[in-house]
Amino acid sequence: MTVTIYDVAREARVSMATVSRVVNGNHNVKPQTRDKVNEVIKKLNYRPNAVARGLASKRTTTVGVIIPDISNVYYSQLARGLEDIATMYKYHTIISNSDNDPQKEKEIFNNLLSKQVDGIIFLGGTISEEIKEIINKSSVPVVVSGTNGKDDGIASVNIDFKAAAEKTTQHLIDKGAKTFAFVGGEYSKKAQEEVLMGLKNVLSQHQLTLDDDHIYNGNETYKDGIKAFEALKKYKPDAILSISDEQAIGLVYAAHDVGVEVPESLQIISFNNTRLVEMVRPQLSSVIQPLYDIGAVGMRLLTKYMNEEDIEEPNVILPHRVEYRGTTK
Repeated sequence: MTVTIYDVAREARVSMATVSRVVNGNHNVKPQTRDKVNEVIKKLNYRPNAVARGLASKRTTTVGVIIPDISNVYYSQLARGLEDIATMYKYHTIISNSDNDPQKEKEIFNNLLSKQVDGIIFLGGTISEEIKEIINKSSVPVVVSGTNGKDDGIASVNIDFKAAAEKTTQHLIDKGAKTFAFVGGEYSKKAQEEVLMGLKNVLSQHQLTLDDDHIYNGNETYKDGIKAFEALKKYKPDAILSISDEQAIGLVYAAHDVGVEVPESLQIISFNNTRLVEMVRPQLSSVIQPLYDIGAVGMRLLTKYMNEEDIEEPNVILPHRVEYRGTTK
C-alpha cells in the first residue's frame, strides 16, 4: 500500500504539519525532530505526493514542455539546455511531442494545465494563431524558445535570423553566387520569414532577385532535402540557404548523386548548427544558433515569471555567428 504523510507522522509520533515542514525544508523544526522524521521517511520509503503538495501550496514545481518533434536533434539540444536549468532550480519537466499539429498542441496544453504545472515552455518556430490566443489567455506563464514572440506579445528566446541571413548572403555573393534558392520548413515559419527578409534585402542591394519558383517549402528532414534539390536543380542555383541541417545534408547528397560539385558549383548553408553538421562530407557551413543556451535561457526566463521576479526584457535575442565549412567557398 502507498505510504502516506499520516503513516510517517504516526510512526515518528509527530504531527502531519511537522512532517510537512521537514519534507518542504522548513527550518522551523528542531534538529532532533527533523532527524527522527527523516529516519522514518527512509524506513517507510515515503514519497511525497507532488499533486497533493501542489494543491496545498498552489505550486507543483513542475513545468510542461511542448516539442514539435522530439526525435529531431535540433529540438533535443534545446531540450537539454532547458532541462539542465530546470534541474538547477529544482523544477521537474513533463515533455510532450506535438508533431507541430495545432489541435494536438491545444490538447497537450490543456492536459498540462490539468496536471497543475507552474509554467509551460514551447520549443520551436511555428505557433498557430489559435495557440497564440491560448498562450495569451493562459493561467500560467508561457515562454517560447526558438522563435521571436515579440510581435505577438509572447515571451521568447531566439536569434536574429534576418541579420544572420544578411551576413551569409553577402558572403555567398562575395564568393561568386548570383542565383539563389531557399528551402524552408513547417516547423520554422517565423524563422523562415526572417531569413527570406534578410536574403531578399541583400539581393536587392546587388540588383539580384529571388523568384518564387526558387523557394521550396516542406518538412525539415533529410529526405525532404533530397526532394527540394530535385525541385530546384533545373534552376541551377549558385547557392541554397536551408532552414534546417537535416534538409541541407539531403541537399548535399542529392547534388553529389547527380554530379553537382559542392561547393565548386553549388554552395549550401543551413541555420541550425546541430552536431550533424560535422558528420557529413563536406562538413556543412551553418549559422550557429546557441541551441543549448536558447533552451536554458528560455527556462530561466520562465522561472522568473513563475517566481514573480523582475523581467528586464521578455523577448531575448541571443548572439549568433556563422561557421563557413566545406559546403561554401
